[in-house]
Amino acid sequence: MTRVALALLSLAATTALPGLALAQRTAPPVPAPVDPKVAALRDAALTDTLAYDIVEGLTTEVGQRLAATDAEARARTWAVAKLKSLGFKNVHVEEYQMPVWLRGVETAEVLAPFPQHLKPVALGNSGATPASGLTAPLVVFKTYGELANAAPDSVRGKIVYVGNAMDPTQDGSSYGAYGPARFVGPALAAKMGAAAIVIKSIGTDPHRNPHTGGTNFPAGTAPIPAAALSVSDGDQIERIAARGKPITLKLTLTPRFAGTGTSGNVIAEVPGSDPKAGVVLVGGHLDSWDLGTGAIDDASGVAITTAAAKRLLDGPRPRRTIRVVWFGAEEPGGYGGKEYARVHGQERHAIASESDFGADRVWRFEVNLPDSAKPVADRLQSALAPLGIARGAGVGGDGTDVGPTLALGVAAVDLNQDGTRYFDTHHTPDDTLERIDPVQLRQNVAAWTTMLGVVANAPEEIGAVTPRR
Repeated sequence: MTRVALALLSLAATTALPGLALAQRTAPPVPAPVDPKVAALRDAALTDTLAYDIVEGLTTEVGQRLAATDAEARARTWAVAKLKSLGFKNVHVEEYQMPVWLRGVETAEVLAPFPQHLKPVALGNSGATPASGLTAPLVVFKTYGELANAAPDSVRGKIVYVGNAMDPTQDGSSYGAYGPARFVGPALAAKMGAAAIVIKSIGTDPHRNPHTGGTNFPAGTAPIPAAALSVSDGDQIERIAARGKPITLKLTLTPRFAGTGTSGNVIAEVPGSDPKAGVVLVGGHLDSWDLGTGAIDDASGVAITTAAAKRLLDGPRPRRTIRVVWFGAEEPGGYGGKEYARVHGQERHAIASESDFGADRVWRFEVNLPDSAKPVADRLQSALAPLGIARGAGVGGDGTDVGPTLALGVAAVDLNQDGTRYFDTHHTPDDTLERIDPVQLRQNVAAWTTMLGVVANAPEEIGAVTPRR
């Protein structure tokens, strides 16, 4: 070897060493060890059949479960029997009263310039047209923003159409971006003097299935007729409008408010060994919209969390009590979650978490834990990784049902499901058992079993946190 070659090797070595030292200084931390008992629970849950059994049974034997109706009452009876048969403790129903809204006739027809029928569905809390229908000019806004910036004179006495351009997203963020057309669009149109409103469905499918969902009219704002058109019919309206000719629409919606009715939360527990350690609150919502049978929204959520809790029930007693709640009346306004927080808000809760985003695989988890419990998140990261679940950078604390409890300062663990195809089916007649992929459902059960195995037995104290804003 020449002296030149030796010199070059020496130079390479001296220049590489600082980089090597830097790499060593910035190497990722060593993953937290996985408790073999948690790993065994996780792996066994990948063969779970209970969650599918619950979804199949609830959607077949009860079907749709509109809040505060006889159907939701039958679902509570079914849930109590199922939970007791599985061996859960302290199974009971906590009832409450709420307004009842019922669907009626739903038709829509373009009378001019190109006569044709459309596929509408009333939004929850919609007002009604006359029984003979409402005929008026249709004014078209392609986005909610266009409506918000319009002059009231441009909509007064007319039927408003609001479109959107919702695309599928894994994290469901498009729902927040385009949802205001449904959430607050009808109330805004009412304040501006519109006679009625139709929106392009808040959905990502190309089918002629309209997506229903709740809307709200604040106190002092009289509800106007409010409907969603299928995505394809919304596109059709926009194509007609692009021709530049006036549009006349006839809309018939006859929903009604039927006074006050009963809803309720179904509660079951896996008793813990340490009453001072706090309750682990998990669940989903029992009610559904009435177009399909509520398989992905949210029979799958109550099934996933119940199947996971059952695996802890069948094993050694956990440190913390696991409380499974099948919340009532989530769809029309989160009544069950508010009632739970009112009744149980003074109890010590360690964490609260819900499953309400379908049945596709969990891909990410996020937490909101106090500093004293940071090791819990590290153990979750290690235990969930074999399921293909990564730790997110955000702050956990999502969910309509557990939201009121989280607002009290309770810690959170979110298990985020893949939402890419969720809004193809959400709130449509297609929300049926056929939308459930058993393999992905089992991955969910494994994820929730893992989470419960770690959190319910964590030796750390899990105290109050600052709620996510």
